[in-house]
Amino acid sequence: MKIAVVRFPGSNRDLDAYHTARAAGHEARLVWHRSTDLEGADVVVLPGGFSYGDYLRPGAIARFSPVMRAVAWHAEAGRPVLGICNGFQILCEAHLLPGALVRNEGLAFVARMVTVRVESDATLFTAGYRVGQELSFPIAHGDGRYVADQATLDRLEYEGRVIFRYTHGNPNGAMRDIAGITNEGRNVLGLMPHPESAADALVGSSDGATMFALAAVPAGV
Repeated sequence: MKIAVVRFPGSNRDLDAYHTARAAGHEARLVWHRSTDLEGADVVVLPGGFSYGDYLRPGAIARFSPVMRAVAWHAEAGRPVLGICNGFQILCEAHLLPGALVRNEGLAFVARMVTVRVESDATLFTAGYRVGQELSFPIAHGDGRYVADQATLDRLEYEGRVIFRYTHGNPNGAMRDIAGITNEGRNVLGLMPHPESAADALVGSSDGATMFALAAVPAGV
């Protein structure tokens, strides 16, 4: 698989995603945010970090980067997009995912390991997991509380589009303990925890490696 990891000014988990994708056997490349070409990528990853220093709102400026037009076309064509932490925020700001990520409930930055439960395996990124499986991922964010109106939350639940949910404690006050969601086509996935930072047992967890294996994505998708 050809994986494009988009690098924004302020990205800080881009190399983590890049190396995790390569370790999974894929051809990964870094794509600068000013590019309008995804260079034939099969999968796009929007990594964690603080794009544009989180001015205005996290992801609010990055959504206007030239590369996001190509990312939107990629998503609208049904091709896979993964947004992690700041990438999730960008996807919401770009309206590729519903809802928003706002300040943590305690107004403090949180950085620690959390446990998330797999709520659905019906996405390209979670097909290798079991529904109900609990995963250990790190988090590092100050604006990770997922919010949406009740109608949107009910729709996400009814359509099975809540993909990850915090368990054994909610670190940021996210509504309905939501840690990750997908779009209607289930090809765009956003989550706050960092699977790319949990892909090797040496760092405390290898649970994220399965997400980057992309076993369910056929070559040339």
